[in-house]
Amino acid sequence: MKLAIAEIRHAVHAALAEDLGSGDVTTLATVPVGAKSVALMNAREPLVVAGIQFAEIVFRELSQKIKIKNFVRDGQKVAAGKTLLKISGSSRAILSAERVALNFVQRFSGVATATAEFVDLVSDTKAKILDTRKTTPGWRRFEKYAVKCGGGKNHRLGLFDMVLIKDNHLAALQNEKPNAIAAAVFRARKKFPKLKVEVEADTLEQVAQAADAGADIILLDNMTPTQLRQAVKIVQGRSHTEASGGVNLKTVRAIAGSGVDYISVGAITHSARAVDIGLDFA
Repeated sequence: MKLAIAEIRHAVHAALAEDLGSGDVTTLATVPVGAKSVALMNAREPLVVAGIQFAEIVFRELSQKIKIKNFVRDGQKVAAGKTLLKISGSSRAILSAERVALNFVQRFSGVATATAEFVDLVSDTKAKILDTRKTTPGWRRFEKYAVKCGGGKNHRLGLFDMVLIKDNHLAALQNEKPNAIAAAVFRARKKFPKLKVEVEADTLEQVAQAADAGADIILLDNMTPTQLRQAVKIVQGRSHTEASGGVNLKTVRAIAGSGVDYISVGAITHSARAVDIGLDFA
């Protein structure tokens, strides 16, 4: 996923408007107009970088004359103490931009870092780590970009770019013949022939029905590693398989060892913590 400058700038404008309001009263009251400073944005723990461009745009929005030296790129793993950016120029601009710039980089680097932890644990298997739609409202594209920075893969962006037939869809079709899954897949193919079709399966019987119906992907919901292995055997390569539910850093290797193609992890976005990054005046 590639982010457009326009969408980054739009998010930056909104964040600055929220934070600055009618003005940074502390800085306006205490710091002279012509004061100059140099500040370093430093990683205070090991992390995977994401969102650096957001920070650069934040500082430049408050001063076109500000100078920024970039020492890293998005997707880069860095050690604690690594300088990410050097910012030189108006003290007022740097101070007023500080929190918004850090919020973006800390949040997105947190998502990237959390993703990389999962990716590293399954790197010797064929399983790929997927994100979900469990994202911060309005920041989905940004957080999914951060997932990519951490080595993960993006699942569907929204309700519009993939058919995902879930348990409640199937419940609404429970009286269909020959079964709800076959009916749902048939209708999805007819209505949206160019889109991939995924089916959520709670049981091995549903796994077989989804594979027989020609689903592109079968979501294996809350299954044990043993059940996942059985499901992969039933599918026999006719569909891709995605494990979902109960995935954490302690369970992900066993899940990957079952032979599934994908593992979706909501926690890499909905529960990723902001990593520790600071802005230190030199």
